[in-house]
Amino acid sequence: MSKRLASKYKIDRRLGVNLWGRPKSPINKREYAPGQHGQRRRKPSDFGTQLMAKQKLKGYYGNIGEKQFRRYFAEASRRKGDTGENLVGLLERRLDAVVYRSKFVPTVFAARQFVNHGHVTVNGKKVNISSYMVKDGDVVQVKAKSRELPLVLEGVESVERDLPDYIEVDHKDMKATFVRAPKLADVPYPVQMEPNLVIEFYSR
Repeated sequence: MSKRLASKYKIDRRLGVNLWGRPKSPINKREYAPGQHGQRRRKPSDFGTQLMAKQKLKGYYGNIGEKQFRRYFAEASRRKGDTGENLVGLLERRLDAVVYRSKFVPTVFAARQFVNHGHVTVNGKKVNISSYMVKDGDVVQVKAKSRELPLVLEGVESVERDLPDYIEVDHKDMKATFVRAPKLADVPYPVQMEPNLVIEFYSR
């Protein structure tokens, strides 16, 4: 098992949820945290509940670093409207998130690596920064020479995820158009996300 895959499964075990809704998740067999005391259940404090909500949201997008995630919170707070909704909208604009949502690859970790290795263009120009923020109307496309990679074929054929309506996807030409920033209810999370608790965590 690769280091990246192992760390992904550790996130599931630590949070106690099947974060990406994958059938291979170890939480499907052991619904408790790892370690000697993993099966002890304690009611979390308000801080613990907020922290868990933050870790789930960070983990879902490939375990984003704390410094970068805090920047997303700051930007979401600066914008008009509901801060929690703004935060989700910013996270869904990440290029690796758009690649993952479009089912060009099977996992969000693979999406980050796929972008970093230069397999993707935005409006016809190569972009290899996974945190690149996609704008409304931007067209994200897999390069022609990368379309037959086993990783891409696995992603396209995956039945684990549904395509959201805020991204228009053409798997024939392997391109996706980012239509608009979604609301929380639009995002097909396999587990309940609580961005309002994330906002409370950072607003303490």
